[in-house]
This record gives sequence, C-alpha cells and structure tokens, in this order.
Amino acid sequence: MPPTAPIGPLLAKELREITAGRALWTMLLLVCPLVGYSFAQAVSLYSESSAPALQSPVLATSLSPLDGILVPTFGSFYVAVTLLFPFVAIRVLGQEKESGALSLLVQFPYRPSTLIATKFCAVLAAWLVVSIPALSALLAWAILGGHLAASETLNLLFGHLLYGGLVGAIGLFAAVISDNSATAAIIALAVTIGSWVLDFTLAGRSGLSAWLAQLSLTQTLRPFEQGLLSTGLVLRIVAVIGALAALTVVWLPPGTPVRTKIIRSVSCVLVVVVALTVAAQVRASVDLSEDRRNSFSSADERLLATLRRPLIIRINLAAEDPRYIDLRRNVLGKLERALPDVTVVLANERPNVANPSDAYGQIEYVYGDRSDLSRSTSPREILPLLYALAGVQPPAPSVGEEYPGYPLVASADAMLLWFFGGLPLLIVLAWRHIRRLPPDKGSRIHQGVKP
Repeated sequence: MPPTAPIGPLLAKELREITAGRALWTMLLLVCPLVGYSFAQAVSLYSESSAPALQSPVLATSLSPLDGILVPTFGSFYVAVTLLFPFVAIRVLGQEKESGALSLLVQFPYRPSTLIATKFCAVLAAWLVVSIPALSALLAWAILGGHLAASETLNLLFGHLLYGGLVGAIGLFAAVISDNSATAAIIALAVTIGSWVLDFTLAGRSGLSAWLAQLSLTQTLRPFEQGLLSTGLVLRIVAVIGALAALTVVWLPPGTPVRTKIIRSVSCVLVVVVALTVAAQVRASVDLSEDRRNSFSSADERLLATLRRPLIIRINLAAEDPRYIDLRRNVLGKLERALPDVTVVLANERPNVANPSDAYGQIEYVYGDRSDLSRSTSPREILPLLYALAGVQPPAPSVGEEYPGYPLVASADAMLLWFFGGLPLLIVLAWRHIRRLPPDKGSRIHQGVKP
C-alpha cells in the first residue's frame, strides 16, 4: 500500500494557485459592471411596475422580487459563468499540464481521484469568489427596502451553485483531454455555447428533439428560477458532474495507454446513463416559491392527494402550441406534483389549415372508468372537472393564502457607484495583496513526502 499524504497542503496549493492567477480576478472585474447594470435596470423596471400597484392591491399581487429582481440580476451572472468561468476552471489543471508539473504531481502519494477532488473544490471556491457581485446585489436590494423570501432566494443560489459546478467540471475535463489551455477553452465553450443553440433550435419540439433539448445547460436553471426544487433534476446534475469528474480522473495519468482510457471512459458513460435514467424517474419536488406558483391551493392539493386511481390525460395539441405551454405551466406540472399517478399523452398533431379537425385542441381526462373532454387550460375549469370524475366535492376556498406582492418604488443609481467603482477597487487591492504574499511553505505538497 503506497504511503498517503495529507490533503490539507494539496488543497492549500490549489487555492493558492487559482487565486494567484489572472483569470479569476479578471472575470471578477468583468462581472461587477455586468451584474450592477442588470440590477439597476431590474430595479428601474420593477419600480415602474410598482408605481400603479401601490394604489391597487390586485396589481400588487403580480409583483414578485424573484421574477423582477433576482432572476434578471442572476441572469447576467449566469451569462458570465457560461462564457468566462470555463477559463478559470481550465487554469486549475491546464497550466500544470502545459508546464509539465502534472507529470510530477501524479508521482506523489495522492490518488488521481484525490487530485481531481481538490481541484474541483478549488473551482467551487473560485465560483464563490466570482459570485460576490451577485451576492452584493441581494444586499443592495435589501438596503433599498426590497423584500427577499429566504426559501426561494436560497433555492436560486443553490441552482446557480450546481450550474457553476457543472461548468467547472466541463472545464476540468476539457483541460485534461487537451494539449493546451487554448484548445481546452474551445472545447468548453463549444459545449456551453452549443447548449444555447440546442435550446433555441429545439425548444417546443417533441420526441427525439425534446429529449435532445433537455441536454441543454440552460434547462438546469429554469426550475430554480421558478422557485421549484426538483429532486430528480438535482440528482441528474450531480450525476453529470460526477461523470465528468470520473472521466477527468480516467484521463489524468499521463502514462496510461489511450486504449485503456477509452475503455474506462465507456464504462463511466454507461454508468452515468443508468444513473440519469433512474434519476429521471424521480418526480419528487418542493415548491419553495413564496407565491406558490407551482402549486394549487393547499385545500386542492390535500384533496388531490386522496385520489388514488390513475389519471390519464390525452392532449390533442402540438408541443409548440401556446395552449399546450399554458396547460403545462398552469395545470399539468401542478397535477404531476399533487396526484400520485398521472400519465400525460401528447398526440402532437399539427393543425391542418386546409382540412381543420374538430378534435384538435381537445383534452381528454380519464380517471378510472370515467372520462370527459375539455379545451380549457385554466385550473378553475379543469379542477372541478377532475373532482366530478372522481365523484368528490370541491374543497372550500382557502383563506389567507393570497400572495400580497411587494411593490417598491426605488432607484438603484447610487448603487452603480459600488458596482462600477467601490467593488472593483476592492478587488484590485485584494489581487495586489495576494500577489505580494510570499509563498506558503506549509502548502508545499512535497514537504516531508517522498515520491
């Protein structure tokens, strides 16, 4: 059994190297004005919508800080992570590979999995650093008097953390299979930007196109932006991150034959395919949005949970039809969360303009041995239909669950001084301080360890 070395010095070395490089600090400087401008624009639009809502409680219910402030602000951060963060992650491994230090590093008594684990931890630490401007936007919103719901805010942060880990894992794998950092950057950006193209071109399609559209990286954040924590989605993201990390471990040792690496890579791919298939069957999710946009009322959900017989919904609509999109958002997604056994069958028949069919647009609901038809996409009409099929009385309307909304008229122009001046200045000072620090002798992984 080969001797083992402590992980602490290795992790300290990785953190020291990633903070000493220019990629991290350059990205951090670029994120500041990007997030700051998006935040100021979001506050401006939110204030315009809030002005009439201050006099009308009905209009106020449509004002959610999650939609109006958090999602637009973190949307700019998402763009920065997609385009710039691969360069930060690649540097963790690419520089050692180009200089030849990787060949020496693998000779020390560390397992390849330990080396990659510490590098991935350094990547996550780098993500935390580059998220400082976005986190400061949350503080700025609170200073302006804005409302933040803890559950939906933490859920959104968790989603972006998973996305950052996914992009970082892509960067590490691209670095280990490439001869230099430039090639690794091209590969990583081809994956991240290619996922945008995949999402735009295949959105609203069905069949194989719908399955391919789910491979887009943009799909990972959408449920979190709606305040939904999906267990299946989290498991799939973790499975892909684990697969990329495993592939990075396989391709890390320089002396291993390529044939052996390919065989091991195929095994990793097969394992992750099985894991993704199993995770896709997990439908458990939690609605963390304050306005309960992903759920029916509490009374309706309690009654729906008692309906144990299978419900089959046959939809005679095309996947790109706006009515199907409304039905999916307003009814189907909520039913799949509330009912124990729901099967949705999409006919996906396109309307024939020359010979229009009366059947197009019909939605058939089959519960046990009873069925009914409807063309509505509103839960106000569909829920009574389902209760009638089940032979139960609709519940009494819930009281006190109305979302109040949080209108706020404010200006974030003064906050731009922080994002364009104060925070960048602090970043530059921190960068200079770190570069002037003497090498940490305690972080030398070879200290006291013989390869």
